[in-house]
Amino acid sequence: MPGYLIFEIEITDRAAWDAYREVAGPVMAQGGGRFLINSTDAEPLEGGWAPPTISVVEFPSIAAARNFYNSAAYQATIPLRERASRGRGVLVDGFTATGAAKESAT
Repeated sequence: MPGYLIFEIEITDRAAWDAYREVAGPVMAQGGGRFLINSTDAEPLEGGWAPPTISVVEFPSIAAARNFYNSAAYQATIPLRERASRGRGVLVDGFTATGAAKESAT
């Protein structure tokens, strides 16, 4: 079952953000992550939520996502991200299509 990191980010320093991405991108790929969504074009529908950017990164499992996030290599990039942006993120588990059908049947 895949795991996902979902982040809402407001970039405050473009040059610093580019530096963060150069370092964090390869670390994420080595951890098994891949972007599913990386968008600056979110259309607010409910609740007044209007994130400046939204990113969804998929990992093979929630354990892989957690291991990536907690790894020394990624933790070392967090100060770069914090200098470049403000944001918040969550870790969530996914489900397979069969799991979705099974859940909706109950």
